[in-house]
Amino acid sequence: MQDCIFCKIINREIPADIVYEDDQVLAFKDIQPIAPTHLLFIPKKHIPTFFDLQPEDSHILGDLQLAVVNVAKDMGLTERGFRLVANCKKDAGQVVWHLHYHFLAGRPFQWPPG
Repeated sequence: MQDCIFCKIINREIPADIVYEDDQVLAFKDIQPIAPTHLLFIPKKHIPTFFDLQPEDSHILGDLQLAVVNVAKDMGLTERGFRLVANCKKDAGQVVWHLHYHFLAGRPFQWPPG
């Protein structure tokens, strides 16, 4: 997508503080963090929402989650943990139309969120 900010980050058209990359996944620091550690994990394939996933994309969610676990381990979070959030569509708070996970860590979180 030409206007997708995440696709522009993938294509290096705009800068980002990238913390992880492989053939399928890119992770970078959120520019408006809500936690001490706030990363965004995105597939390199443009998929606007979870509703746009196709059967041939089933590996993408696994690739994303394995990347999350690898980064969390590298950051020493195996004891304290992390929160993984995905917003799908406007009412859930999605503002960038490219499937992504928010990775939050570095402080205790409450449930339900406050």
